[in-house]
Amino acid sequence: MGNTGIKVSKMAFGTLTVSPLQKNMHPSESLPVFMEAFNKGVNFFDTAEGYENYNHLKNFLKHVKREDVVISTKTYAYSREMAKASLEKALNEMDTDYVDIFMLHEQMNENTIRGHYEAIEYFIEMKEKGIIKAIGISTHFIEGVKAFNKFDTLDVIHPIVNKNGLGICDGDINGMLSALKSLSKEKGIFGMKPLGGGNLLSEINECFDFVLGLEFLDSIAVGMQNVNEVTFNINKFENKENSKKLIANLNFQKRELHIGDWCVGCGKCVDVCQQKALTIIDGKAVVDPEKCTLCGYCSKECYEFCIKII
Repeated sequence: MGNTGIKVSKMAFGTLTVSPLQKNMHPSESLPVFMEAFNKGVNFFDTAEGYENYNHLKNFLKHVKREDVVISTKTYAYSREMAKASLEKALNEMDTDYVDIFMLHEQMNENTIRGHYEAIEYFIEMKEKGIIKAIGISTHFIEGVKAFNKFDTLDVIHPIVNKNGLGICDGDINGMLSALKSLSKEKGIFGMKPLGGGNLLSEINECFDFVLGLEFLDSIAVGMQNVNEVTFNINKFENKENSKKLIANLNFQKRELHIGDWCVGCGKCVDVCQQKALTIIDGKAVVDPEKCTLCGYCSKECYEFCIKII
């Protein structure tokens, strides 16, 4: 991946889908899915502090050699103290001695990165000690990609890339591709949301063909919740013939963000949504399904527990 020396599979397992923000699987339920992917060649697993699923990775790591797995995680830390706490949490809760890639979560532009640079400085120190192998950012913004290119200390970027540009906050897919193509080849790039958070499932073959045709992507994070999805996705990534049987085994039921009737309209979900998919109308939160990427981050902010992905 770039000049990091980290070897990753073309498909990364995006573990948001098994977390409390989405399927809310028990670690014993996600383990067979993780193992199926690993045994079929997937060595790259992406998580985040906010996903609250480090226990899933801890359980998985008990069944494989740590050096055979690449783990990336993300944090919203902006100070040295917060960065230290995030790293210790990741190491302790996954029961590992190091993290392969540690990223700042949802960076918007150069000012955002500079505002978090104290955390980056701490991660640089930890990288020098071998506790972190590479440092990066995730972003939903074209300006985030452009800003990333200005920082030699950042190794890896994790941007939204899908054929419709769903989830890109400040432009379209053409603008995103142009920005990504301008990055140094020394930088690692792994895309997220190739299926637009599940909104493009009915076009799954076309979506995967699109991202697999982008040679500058080192890896592509795909969320999976069962063995059938793993089997189909790996067959597609390995350019094997995808039979009607494999397609038939997939559940194409479109997921959606559901907001309970007891919503009090506090607006916290609106404030946290980078996609601007939520608004308060008549004292209640309302979602625009055309903008929502089903990340589930808004549900963490709802103290009434009325937001779910179903």
